[in-house]
Amino acid sequence: MSVPEGWEKHPIGKICKSIVPGRNKPKSFDGTIPWITTPDIQGRYLPSKAQRNFISETAIKESGAKIVPAGGVVIAAVGELGLTAIAAEPIVLNQQLHAFICTDNIYNEYLAYWLETQKPYMDSVASKTTIPYMNKSNCESIPVIFPLLPEQKKIVRILSTWDRAIEVTEKLLNNSQQQKKALMQQLLTGKKRLPGFSGEWKIGYLGDICSFKGGSAFKEAYQGKNKGELPFIKVSDMNLPLNNVYINEANNWISATEAKHMKAKPFPKGAVVFAKVGAALLLNRRRILVRDTVIDNNMMAAIPSIYSDTQYLYQLMQMIDFAKFVQEGAVPSVNQSDLARFKIHLPNLSEQQAIASVLSTADKEIEVLEQKLGCLRQEKKALMQQLLTGKRRVKVDEAEVPEKEAARA
Repeated sequence: MSVPEGWEKHPIGKICKSIVPGRNKPKSFDGTIPWITTPDIQGRYLPSKAQRNFISETAIKESGAKIVPAGGVVIAAVGELGLTAIAAEPIVLNQQLHAFICTDNIYNEYLAYWLETQKPYMDSVASKTTIPYMNKSNCESIPVIFPLLPEQKKIVRILSTWDRAIEVTEKLLNNSQQQKKALMQQLLTGKKRLPGFSGEWKIGYLGDICSFKGGSAFKEAYQGKNKGELPFIKVSDMNLPLNNVYINEANNWISATEAKHMKAKPFPKGAVVFAKVGAALLLNRRRILVRDTVIDNNMMAAIPSIYSDTQYLYQLMQMIDFAKFVQEGAVPSVNQSDLARFKIHLPNLSEQQAIASVLSTADKEIEVLEQKLGCLRQEKKALMQQLLTGKRRVKVDEAEVPEKEAARA
């Protein structure tokens, strides 16, 4: 990467002091100093409001731990490389983290943004084991390109504007999700009734309003086609951009003849599909088919009966935590019979449709916020690529340049 005029490039170990965590885990967590692990990195600053463990000065001495002062920049050196945060107060790190203390010519906020962009480099130098790992030498080798302090601070002010917008949108999204969850608990159990509806609900089982069926093995010879008569979806297809609620796109398509050869029977439009095995089922994601579709054998479908509305079934299944049905074993899985025996309260079809309409409106509000959040994150990422490499320069007023910096320039 070329260095813009007036900028410098150095390994981070040359411009920052490293703090390597102690090797021993504290024996007790009964103090006031935050003990930071990788899952504790949940935002730009440490500790977060969700901080779990705190240790005492005595425990620090006994374990040989080192205190990272406020302002230190923390990175994950094991596992999720690229996670970065700044210590807002003195903290102590566990063995999977590494910290840098900035010298006078590098601004810690700028460094934190820069390190967010360096995951590819971190991946390239990390040990090639099951879990990626960077030692002290790897961490200190990370290259840093930076301008004079006034320009660093101007860049940080610009990127902070995006961070604030992202934070506000995340809070709005979280509020909307919590409100919808509360609404589901009320409407899908009959605790709250919509205007115009009365009468008792029936008590029954999920199997009374739908049938469950697993998918088919997807032979490798038939994979990879982007055209065909039938989409053949895998669990990963639920992550595609247009598949938030409905399966609108697929990575693989097959012909009706190929489906017959594989003995793969298509599932009808309106079926609700989900993961039935593996860690993915614990994410509790459901999707609705918009056309006849084949699903692979890691998935299952709930096919609505004449007594249930598709949208209502989808919302009802959104409320069910599959973790409660997981079969014992190394790999999480659910079976059809357990799901079919799940107890439900069931209104008539017209009330189902009314409830589903209210909850679908809430889903649309959530989707709008998710899209906005995605756009903000992409905009910030693009801006970081330009500002942190000098491809796009910011104008620094003379009043923002201290005499010492002006002399260096």
